Amino acid sequence: MRSYISISFLIILVATGCSKFLDRPQENQAQSSSINYADLSLMYQPVSGVYRTAASGTFAKWISVAIRSSHSDDVAPGNDDAGQVSIHNFKSDVTVKSYWGINDMWISMYAVVLASNSALAELDKFGKNIPANDAEKMKLLARYQAEVRFYRALAHFWLCRTYGAVPILGIESNDPASFGEASKSSVEDVKKHVISEMDFCIANLEDARPNAASRIGAVTKYTALMLKAKAAMDLAGNNNGSTYWDVVLDCTNQIVNSGKFSLFSDYYQLFKMPGKLCDESILELQYSDFGKSTGDIVISGGPGEEWGNFFFFQGPENTYSPVITGPGWMVPTQKAVDFLTSRNDSIRLKTTIRYCGVNGAPGTYSVTPDGDTISGNASRKKYFNGKAYTPRSQMTPGRIDYYGANNNVRIMRYAEVLLMNAEAKIRKGQNGDAPVNLVRNRVKLASIANVTLQQVLDERHAELICEWWGERFNDLVRTDQAATVLPGFVKGQSEYIPIPQAQEDVNPKLK
Repeated sequence: MRSYISISFLIILVATGCSKFLDRPQENQAQSSSINYADLSLMYQPVSGVYRTAASGTFAKWISVAIRSSHSDDVAPGNDDAGQVSIHNFKSDVTVKSYWGINDMWISMYAVVLASNSALAELDKFGKNIPANDAEKMKLLARYQAEVRFYRALAHFWLCRTYGAVPILGIESNDPASFGEASKSSVEDVKKHVISEMDFCIANLEDARPNAASRIGAVTKYTALMLKAKAAMDLAGNNNGSTYWDVVLDCTNQIVNSGKFSLFSDYYQLFKMPGKLCDESILELQYSDFGKSTGDIVISGGPGEEWGNFFFFQGPENTYSPVITGPGWMVPTQKAVDFLTSRNDSIRLKTTIRYCGVNGAPGTYSVTPDGDTISGNASRKKYFNGKAYTPRSQMTPGRIDYYGANNNVRIMRYAEVLLMNAEAKIRKGQNGDAPVNLVRNRVKLASIANVTLQQVLDERHAELICEWWGERFNDLVRTDQAATVLPGFVKGQSEYIPIPQAQEDVNPKLK
């Protein structure tokens, strides 16, 4: 049983990384007493630390992923954990409110916020040493600030989607102790804050694809445009007349019309090593085993939680391989399988649904398209998530300690931009056929004409099925379909999980 952790005792632990893929010399170590802020060559250090904080033990942490994903009808917890099962069934009783997992997720998300605020304070110290006439360095400072502010806003965005009204913590709140006095902001105000932050980011981030950024994989103008569009889409809800659909259309048009992005041709390989940081990628969390069979590795699990590696905890209970294995959590539902099957969506089905033996039966096996043998299991789980499947042939030779090592976690993709663009057009009385059919044709589905709103929503469901960021659940909520689609969902009660009891005990303003 895990003990509760008060936010006032929160410590942000930052893993050591390698300069190979994010040029991180120290990663936001406590530097204020020793660093020379006049040495502007060190100015990226606090920014690098925020990237690693976001990637390790926070955004892709197993419990956070489980809580976000289990709200949809595409994924079941795959275990008998009472808290996760209650969340999946839309309970909000003491079992959920006192569940260690929702407290852990809260702390993890705010860890990114606090790390960002600390980094911004460090950047301000560097900024004081930039000569007033050095326009190039001032521009670089603004870009670094924008990278940090993006991650801070993304954390607030996910917190708001998960818990509803939550505190907005600015740079003045870089001390965890200040959290004990923080007041909640409304859902609308948090989303508006995200949009405002993205305006700064759009103006100051690089005008490049992430894989063409000066530091490969960094957030860019287009990452910020997509997050702004997401926040605006949430605010627009199901109101076709909302001016926020103009914002969604403008942001997605800018991404599309930039000509910088394209769909990766092979949907099956998109989530595997060939699709890593491809031209479709708008935001990925980056990991590496540095091409070595043993030794240093950067994974999604936090310190002491290496078993919580993103790929491992979704791996099948497999007796045939010491590498492709795991506890088999985050199981695709039969409803997800039936949905893709009913559409004859064979490529997405092959990509997303992988089989555990024959109907999960112990003593049976199945073989993946890449030749990996997967057994049935004692729990008789029939499926595992193919989007979290990295074939052994694509892993670093000899690397057996961390399944999926060296693969990245995809968060934002150009395919979703196209579908957001189509939805905004249709809601505004325009034609959305072209962007929808680009996405459909990539997976060998025939083009359709005069696309309707429900067809766009179904395409979003199919394209993003079994991914980890809550889009399916959020789509059902914002389009007012959740109560009819999700058993146990009660409108006005089930949209958010409760703020953890442990946090309310520390700060009564959160009640």
